[in-house]
Amino acid sequence: MRNVGQGLRHTRSFGWLLWIVLAAVWFATMPIRPLIDPDEGRYAEIPREMVATGDWITPRLDGLKYFEKPPLQYWATAVAYSAFGVSEWTARLWTVGLAFLCLPMVFGWTTRLYGQTAGFAALTALVVSPYFELIAHLNLLDAGFAFWVAGTVFAFTLAQCSPDGSTSERRWMLLAWLAAALAVLSKGIVVGVLTGGTLVVYTLIERDARPWRRLHLMLGLPLFLLVAVPWFIAVNARNPSFAEFFFVHEHFARFLTTVHKRVEPWWYFLGLLVIGALPWLWALPAACRRAWLEPPRANQFKPLKFLLIFCGVTLAFFSVSESKLAPYILPMMPPLAAIIGAHLAESPTFVRRMARFTGGLLLFLAAGFSVFAIRRYGFLPPTALPWLIAASIAAAYGVFATWKRDATRAAVVWATAASAILGWQCLLSAYTELPERSSYKLVMTVKPLIGPQTELFTIGQYRETLSPYLKRTLTLVDFEGELEFGISQEPARALSAAAFLAHWNAATNAVAFISPEIIDAWRAKGLQGRVIGGDNRTLVVSRL
Repeated sequence: MRNVGQGLRHTRSFGWLLWIVLAAVWFATMPIRPLIDPDEGRYAEIPREMVATGDWITPRLDGLKYFEKPPLQYWATAVAYSAFGVSEWTARLWTVGLAFLCLPMVFGWTTRLYGQTAGFAALTALVVSPYFELIAHLNLLDAGFAFWVAGTVFAFTLAQCSPDGSTSERRWMLLAWLAAALAVLSKGIVVGVLTGGTLVVYTLIERDARPWRRLHLMLGLPLFLLVAVPWFIAVNARNPSFAEFFFVHEHFARFLTTVHKRVEPWWYFLGLLVIGALPWLWALPAACRRAWLEPPRANQFKPLKFLLIFCGVTLAFFSVSESKLAPYILPMMPPLAAIIGAHLAESPTFVRRMARFTGGLLLFLAAGFSVFAIRRYGFLPPTALPWLIAASIAAAYGVFATWKRDATRAAVVWATAASAILGWQCLLSAYTELPERSSYKLVMTVKPLIGPQTELFTIGQYRETLSPYLKRTLTLVDFEGELEFGISQEPARALSAAAFLAHWNAATNAVAFISPEIIDAWRAKGLQGRVIGGDNRTLVVSRL
């Protein structure tokens, strides 16, 4: 018995070591890649301004009120900035970290209900998904939102599979309520539509109202309100215009109208789903069929069917929306991976097939990226080449490390996961080296010429990565864009062309960022100064 106990402890210790190694691979390029325009710059800058101003209630972008999203990610990033300083890795820590936690969450849920082999298959399905991998490594709100929404669904299903009235049922339901509240603080009230809509559809299809009686409303709802509501009350007390903009403009108008100009065809997310499921697309129809026909478990609940309905509701909801962005359906990927894992648990070739497919896909895309860069820019950026080579090496490692037939399932899974994670990151890093993807190199060139007292202006554009790299806000000139609402609230913070030119031509210590396409027109208006730097998207004009 002593030897058995020691063996189990050794196995668990080895498992933890493998997760630590996988985490190290997951975060490998996070501190190296420059921030990408526009989103990574935006979500790096808002928390920087929170720290700089000390105001953690009213989000601001370039000094202007910015109410498009709730503050949870801003707060978490601001805490990271306060502890470790402003950098690429602190800007991405929250979102990339929560995306990583999706892996053990999917593995743990699937293992708990369907066995460890299913857990390994589900983990593999998630890490080889190009869609999940690429979005997960960007500083967006979607990965964190996906973690909390998927956590809500997984915790809810575990509660429903627990014995009636048990401590386990109550614990999992309270966790589901808490995760839902944090999802609201991450991206808004859409979590209620996705999870509530799923429960309604499941109830109607199964003609089973028992899940409603096991929601633990008397404890769960107060917990949800205690976590989710206070910030909304506080921000609206300070900013009476918040409620109308956030709830009406950012939720109902975004869904029902084309006001955000993000119009795509109704099948847009179907195409993204194909990309996300590409390595295991061949198995998706049979896996969905199995989930739909799943026999009931404890309390007559069908967890896989519930996950499948959640995926369908998510896909349908965003497909009928008039505003579509690529990351919107990310919350359905962890549940979909669990469905695939449960279906392919006993397949002896699934993980090896994923390693080979992913390796081939990475090599193909690395070659395609090179051709694209040469045709568009006339050259392959020299700094992108090492990343493409690294992606190819990662792809080759995944194929050869899983080639041996006598390798254990766990070893094959970890090799496949590590090669896929590193390979997709390397391709993403190569992408950031394209000339217009980030202002990092531009800022590093001109920053020595910009002092603390130098006035900063941006003309006809607002490039989001400028502010976090300069650690300064800029005065907007002849531009509104996504800052239209903030300018309407504080119009004095932006300048018209005439007001700017009068101020600029009298200045002796000022720098302006301007698009190359409009500089000649501004020169004709009277813009003075010399160009001290630039890239494909922005020129830097100085009055020093």
